[in-house]
Amino acid sequence: MRNPAIAGGWTLRAVPALPVPALFALAILALGILVVAIGLAVSIGEMAIPLGTIAKAVGNRLLGTGFTISPIQEGIIWDYRLSRSLAAACCGAALAMSGAILQALLRNPLAEPYVLGISAGASTGAVAVMIAGLGGGALSMSGGAFTGAIIAFTLVCALAAGTGGLTGTGAERIILAGVAGSQLFSALTSYIVTTSANAEQARGVMFWLLGSLGGIRWPDVGLAAPVAIGGFAIAILHARALDAFAFGVDAAVALGIPVTRVRLILFGLTAAMTATMVSIVGSVGFVGLVVPHAARFLVGPGHMRLLPVSFMIGAVFMVLADIVSRIVVPQQILPIGVVTALFGAPAFAFILYKARRRL
Repeated sequence: MRNPAIAGGWTLRAVPALPVPALFALAILALGILVVAIGLAVSIGEMAIPLGTIAKAVGNRLLGTGFTISPIQEGIIWDYRLSRSLAAACCGAALAMSGAILQALLRNPLAEPYVLGISAGASTGAVAVMIAGLGGGALSMSGGAFTGAIIAFTLVCALAAGTGGLTGTGAERIILAGVAGSQLFSALTSYIVTTSANAEQARGVMFWLLGSLGGIRWPDVGLAAPVAIGGFAIAILHARALDAFAFGVDAAVALGIPVTRVRLILFGLTAAMTATMVSIVGSVGFVGLVVPHAARFLVGPGHMRLLPVSFMIGAVFMVLADIVSRIVVPQQILPIGVVTALFGAPAFAFILYKARRRL
């Protein structure tokens, strides 16, 4: 008989509550680490920029200080690297939270945001705009990606709901629906590229599909930041429900959780966050899979702690991955999805090995 203390493939262990001053200190420390990581991301590149110069440039723009710095350096800081780093942080935070939510809802330690087929749908939408000219120029590539992601999520939900995957006890069926949806939209993407793209377009599509932060500008940050922060707020409000889902649907019902409504809200939340981030940076894998497990190792499975820690670790991880993508190959920028996969694939193998007796 399976141990009732095992939920979703991990042991629910008690973690002593911390006093409010300690929690506040940890929050300040986490924010400090994120700020340092972003500062390093802005500093490191083909043109190295001192941290002091970065602080002056930010002060000039936000506080109206009159520090004298090179216009070239100020342009690189403000118009390129800072927006790129902030978007990377928002993307990592949102994907990590989405992974933590899905792993609880599906009670599967290998679940991640792309299990719902959202990434494949976003890729199809972007390719349809970029190559097939869908929208007649009125729709941007990011808009096409977002539209494709929502269509894919709707299709997967319809398929899962038809088999009880959203409302019954067999929530694992949504994983199978997501696999089917991913294969369908991946095939559509390949068909569009094969039949309509020239060599240059095909190369651009492949780079975007692997994840790219190269075209990030401040309007993208203006979209990513509210989605990540708003998603965090909604997820925290449902932390108790996620704890209940970790023990199964019957336990959630016994605790008075409105199972169907909460599932729809949280599945929709993960879809919206993932679709938004994919529409901005492209497909970036393994963040939603690996980061929640790292956070769970540090603070346990209680979602009131797990979600904030996943948020911060995901943000820092993506910013550091962006740094690696820009320096690992001289005079060349790797797709950020390649970097996350290089770190995430071994971690995935380790998780699979540890969970082999439960899968």
